[in-house]
Amino acid sequence: MSRVVLVHGIAQQVNGPETLLAEWYPALCDGVRLAGGVPPAREEVAMAFYGDLFRKPGRRGEVPLDAEDVTDELERELLLAWWREAAAIDPAVPGPEARTRLRTPYLIQRALHVLSHVRFFAGLAEHVMISNVRQARLYLTDSAIRQAARDRVAQAVTAGTRVVVAHSLGSVVAYETLHRHAAAADLTLVTLGSPLGVRNLVFDRLDPAPVAAGTADAGGEAGRWPLGRWPKPVATWVNVADRGDVVALAKRLAPLFGDRVTDLMVHNGAKAHDVRPYLTARETGAAIAAGLHRDAAQRAGAP
Repeated sequence: MSRVVLVHGIAQQVNGPETLLAEWYPALCDGVRLAGGVPPAREEVAMAFYGDLFRKPGRRGEVPLDAEDVTDELERELLLAWWREAAAIDPAVPGPEARTRLRTPYLIQRALHVLSHVRFFAGLAEHVMISNVRQARLYLTDSAIRQAARDRVAQAVTAGTRVVVAHSLGSVVAYETLHRHAAAADLTLVTLGSPLGVRNLVFDRLDPAPVAAGTADAGGEAGRWPLGRWPKPVATWVNVADRGDVVALAKRLAPLFGDRVTDLMVHNGAKAHDVRPYLTARETGAAIAAGLHRDAAQRAGAP
């Protein structure tokens, strides 16, 4: 029985569920212990793995991607959004505003060059960044990949699951899956470095689509925006973000999904989007521990 289900993000295509679980589980235990809780046993934790859906078949002489390969509008806008966020976080990073009239290949080349030198993306080759943004685009636009990824999460979440911890794109997969998961109930959802609140690029493409009108001020921009639907199996939703996390463009999800979301800020150091410092954070550990404690209390018949 998997009391805790973990959902990974992009760039995991050459890993597997056991490999990732071996990396995530110790960090999860550290966070729960730091918060004063009792970690779940190893056999009570499962990794919902879908990374292989993005793994390409073996090919000879494959040429790495470059700026000329970024022809899709969604990929272009995601890269530019990362660039704008990096510039907003670090005054030393030049913003894209003065470059928006450049023809697309040159603009994207400039974006990739700048991003490859900012602290958040330091060490990532340009073709890796393009591959990462392409995975996000494929999930949001390819119905077969989208359904297959959600099926993997649905298979991992059982009636005995109490906590779902989802990182990065995995938070989108988990959110959409839980809307259609009849077996799950009274869950604690913990999202880490989530792009769920990125309007126009992610939020407006969610399935089910946002419907209810409401006043949102996410990102400091007040106005009337749709509100995202609440996943029915979820009793508690804790969203954790690092201020320097470029992927989590909207650090707060409550303005777009309702006041029932608890938004917490953490500091992950140089690796702002890395899942391990997210998991070792006291705030994350407390959210996981609370979900497991509530389950234990219910099974013991406590009020």
